Amino acid sequence: MPKKYRKGIGLLLVFALMFAAGRGAAWLQISRSNAGESEDGAVSTFSMDNQSDNWGLGFGESGSQPTGNVSAEELKQYDAFYIGAPNEKVLYLTFDCGYENGNTEPILAALKKHNAKATFFVVGHFLESAPELVKTMVAEGHAVGNHTYHHPDMSSIADLTSFQKEMDDVANLFQEVTGEAISPYYRPPQGKYNVENMKMAQQLGYHTIFWSLAYVDWNADAQPTKEEAFDKLIPRVHPGAVVLLHNTSQTNGEILDELLTKWEEMGYTFRPLSDLVAAGE
Repeated sequence: MPKKYRKGIGLLLVFALMFAAGRGAAWLQISRSNAGESEDGAVSTFSMDNQSDNWGLGFGESGSQPTGNVSAEELKQYDAFYIGAPNEKVLYLTFDCGYENGNTEPILAALKKHNAKATFFVVGHFLESAPELVKTMVAEGHAVGNHTYHHPDMSSIADLTSFQKEMDDVANLFQEVTGEAISPYYRPPQGKYNVENMKMAQQLGYHTIFWSLAYVDWNADAQPTKEEAFDKLIPRVHPGAVVLLHNTSQTNGEILDELLTKWEEMGYTFRPLSDLVAAGE
């Protein structure tokens, strides 16, 4: 092949590679812009098929409502929620309770001081090991929701019988401990879900509750500082926020009183999940 033709073909290959790289970069940028950062920082793209997914959020301007993997309107058909009204400075406080390590009492004290009613999502171990705290939650007007008995990846459970056992074992133990029925709220462990999971929860009489504000507070061995917590929770707070915190967080136990005060100074009030559900029905 003549040298001049080899040179021309080489240039064409270079331009083709540059074009492909550009398309690839553009696709990557679109994928990132259409993805949400989940509670632990994982990226999860939007979907509404029956494939398992991780709940994730995408944040815009400070103080604005984030977008979720699935819109609030789409979730409603499954009695599922992640956020409230965009025009009300209302917060819905929720806590996931995997075990007790001494931080639940200061959390309850801060809530009581601010007359804020929260929802605590409990697993079987918490009910077994901290029944008196569960009784206190109920006595002080908080709701207790279902976080499953063993905290498995519920999106991997395809049959209703197995799904229901995880839910019923918590509900039955809660009734033994308190003498009352558990609140009809379900939070998928690790935020892993699919459409069939939400349908099964709905069939069992539960509302699936995701969240619109959280931060990495669950690792007891690597707790965020007060400043790191406020840097995440103050700028990102927004009207209708369903706030996810963990009862195992020492940081949460230490800052909750001040955090609730700051949110109140910003004009926010606290309401129970029952108000969110009622507004969406």
